[in-house]
Order: sequence, then structure tokens, then C-alpha cells
Amino acid sequence: MKHFSALLALLLLSLTACAPQLQPPSIDHAEPALTADHIVMDDGARLPLRQWQPTGEPKAIILALHGFNDYSNAFDEPARQWAAQGIATFAYDQRGFGDTAYRGVWAGEDRMEDDLRTAAMLLRARYPQVPLYLLGESMGGAVIMAAAGSDRPPPADGLVLAAPAVWGRETQGAVLSGALWIAAHTMPWMTVTGSGLHIWPSDNVPMLRKLAKDPLVIKETRVDALWGLTNLMDRAFAAAPRLDHNTLVLYGCREQVLPDGAVLETLRRLSPDPSRRPQVALYAKGYHMLLRDLDSAIVVNDVVAWIDNPGGSLPSRGDVLAQRLLDGSADSLKAAGRTAGQMSSAR
Repeated sequence: MKHFSALLALLLLSLTACAPQLQPPSIDHAEPALTADHIVMDDGARLPLRQWQPTGEPKAIILALHGFNDYSNAFDEPARQWAAQGIATFAYDQRGFGDTAYRGVWAGEDRMEDDLRTAAMLLRARYPQVPLYLLGESMGGAVIMAAAGSDRPPPADGLVLAAPAVWGRETQGAVLSGALWIAAHTMPWMTVTGSGLHIWPSDNVPMLRKLAKDPLVIKETRVDALWGLTNLMDRAFAAAPRLDHNTLVLYGCREQVLPDGAVLETLRRLSPDPSRRPQVALYAKGYHMLLRDLDSAIVVNDVVAWIDNPGGSLPSRGDVLAQRLLDGSADSLKAAGRTAGQMSSAR
């Protein structure tokens, strides 16, 4: 028994030595600030910032958070279209991504949520009379969901979640989540790629080729960063019931990055109270990168329409398509997409 206890202690020690790595905490302190090309956080971190301004005063502000392994340039095309319609967009590189320090190393869910709160407060202070909307793509949507569902939600007039990443452990299952735990606690430095998975995040092939050549897009992912992403998705999944009517949730019926089960379960967890329930829209030809797909203009225009009239009917009728999924008329994203043709024929 003594030898077994010693062996167990050594095993636990070895696992601790190989624990998932987080970016080291900063001992610096700074006054948060919004500059032309950076956001300065309270620990002195300078996160690269991009902004797209309309001509004249903006009618609304979008603070946009990019997805996993991506960076703020992800919003270049939609932000140009929003600027043409009077909306200013600000997007920053989240820690560990883009042109930030410790690129590729997970920053921690708390830190990412705090960065969002700081950025939102700075924009609210700069534009006190202009509506502020938080928009997140994939991982960015998960950060927004987690922060909005916490006891310290960031200031905002509304949330737009484009294919938010919600594939947490509850929907991953024991085998996948267990394998990830083992890998993250034994070989946290190991990197993996999506090569060979045959997953299409978008039908916009030229855009995907450009991303493949972009040095700021991470191509090889540390296993412990995937572990951190899963922790974040757990929080986002848990926060779904706390989202309110000032939220627009968008998914594509051709989604391949997130499994149907995770998306459906998340949508079912939204508040059933009509006065609180977020608005949901589906896009029959939409993939994971809804804002950069070939039909992205449809989604971009829906976002503008929702900002102009929250809760109103969307030009795409994506909210009508979503209702078919939510009321059980379709049992999957793909099935909902197939009904889009039937809806068009009936009009």
C-alpha cells in the first residue's frame, strides 16, 4: 500500500508538472485606454485594435470579437459594409491571438472576459449617447455569452452572436472530453491541426486560401489551448438560459465546425419566456463563418436591420426559418435548411 501511495503521488506530481499552461500574469498596472490602434488593459497589455468608421457620427457602435486562432482583421469585410450604413466597428486581437504577446498560449477565460468588459467600458465612455453592441464570432461569441451571463456583464445595448462556440463537455461526451483532459495534462505543448478532418468552415474558398497564407492566423494549435477553449465553451453553454431579448443568435444550416447536437441543445436552453427569449436566425446556405461566407451580405444586412429595430422581422426571414427548428418542425440544422426551399415556394 505504501508503494502504491508513493506511485500515485509521483503520478499526480507528474501531471501537475504538465498542467495546461496559461499566459503568465502581469505584475504591471496601467490606466485602461483606447488609442487609435491599441487597447491598453489594466495590466499594461496592449491589444492591437482595428476600427472602421462611417462618414459622420455613427448611429451605433459594434465591438467585435474574433474566433479561435483568428484575429481582428476577420471583420474587415462586414465592418466596411456596416460603416457604409452608419455603424462604427471596433475589433481587437484577443490575448494569445493575432499580433499579441504569448501568441498561441491560452490567456484564461477570466482574463478574456475582463478584457471584453474593459473594452466595452472604454467605448461606452467615448460614445456615451450611441448604442453599443457586442458582436462575437465563434470563440468571440462564447466570450460574450460567458461575460453576459456572469454577475458582471459588460455594458451593452445588445448582443449579436454569430455561430457562437458552445461545444462544451456536456455535449462533447465523456470519451472526447476525457481524451482532451489526458492530452492537455500530459502533453500540453503538443500541437494539432485541422488537416484531414474535411471540415469546411465556409464556402468562400478564396477567403479561406487567404487565411491559410496569413501569418497572423494560427495554423498549429496547442492542446492546452483547446482545453482552455473547452472551458470557455462550458461557460457559454451554461450562460445560454441567462441571455435575454436584446440578443440575436445566428447559425448556418451548413454548419460543420460545431455539431448539430451542441447547437440544438444550446438553442433549447434559451429562455422560453417570449418577453425574454433572444431572437434566433438560421441561414440555409450559411456555414460557420457566416460573416465571410459567399452569402455574407444577407447576414450583414440582418445585423443592421436588427440594430435598427431589435426584435423586428429580419429581411432574410432567417428568424422564420429558425422558428421551424425551435418548434420541432425540423430536427436538425440541415433539415431546417431544406425547409427553406419549401418556404420560398409557399410565398
